[in-house]
Amino acid sequence: MLNWEQLEAACSGCTGCGLCETRQNVVFGVGNREAKILFVGEGPGQQEDIQGQPFVGPAGKLLDDMLSIIDLDRNINCYIANIVKCRPPKNRDPLETEQEACIGFLNNQIALLQPKILVCLGRIAAMRMIKEDFRITKEHGQWVEKDGIWMTAIYHPSALLRDVSKRPDTFEDLLSIRQKMKELNIQA
Repeated sequence: MLNWEQLEAACSGCTGCGLCETRQNVVFGVGNREAKILFVGEGPGQQEDIQGQPFVGPAGKLLDDMLSIIDLDRNINCYIANIVKCRPPKNRDPLETEQEACIGFLNNQIALLQPKILVCLGRIAAMRMIKEDFRITKEHGQWVEKDGIWMTAIYHPSALLRDVSKRPDTFEDLLSIRQKMKELNIQA
């Protein structure tokens, strides 16, 4: 297992898949490296690729608002990363080969963080982290424990921007995350 500095350096120089050819920046992750809550998205979008930070566009603003509801802040008490660290062209879903090339970086981040809670942001992350046939519309907000980590999935902030009717469900899911934090004695 690499330490944070080694891992970030390895990730920055990665040429494991074709996404390295079109990226502007590797989007490694952001947040408190001691946090016990990890949020995982699928991959960076255009603004993330430009700035080198996850969730900085309109979806990132919404995610920050969502986090504030449950007293979380990306710079203080949680960590945010993605399955793939480079932007898929035209924001398409990352291909299986791209996910395979990158998943080792995320697994190393998880090993370093040792989170108690992992929240998947959207279907792609949930299918990779929770189970292959995860159905976000039916299974969002449900909890499963894997390798000592409590995992759940919520709608991706981009989906909430496109379809505001999903927001009440997401609010309930956020309250469920806050409750799980209390159960596990995680200080916000």
